Amino acid sequence: MWVETDNRLKKTFRFPDFKSAFAFMTEVATVAEEMDHHPEWRNMYNVVSFELYTFDASNTVTKRDHKLAQRIDEIAAAYSLK
Repeated sequence: MWVETDNRLKKTFRFPDFKSAFAFMTEVATVAEEMDHHPEWRNMYNVVSFELYTFDASNTVTKRDHKLAQRIDEIAAAYSLK
């Protein structure tokens, strides 16, 4: 579940291993590039964390962030993640 706090839309995903986490990140990178909306994210081994916000909207959460979050969830579903 995405949580909106401190002008950020946040969520963390856990994967079975680093290879799966990296494959997920690669898919998200492709979608983010297509949308021209790039996330702030972190990866540590099998964990990928996101903080979505729109720089051009004074660093607040916008519809663009919610749309990217939805796309990220769709990609995660292919990995059986929620």
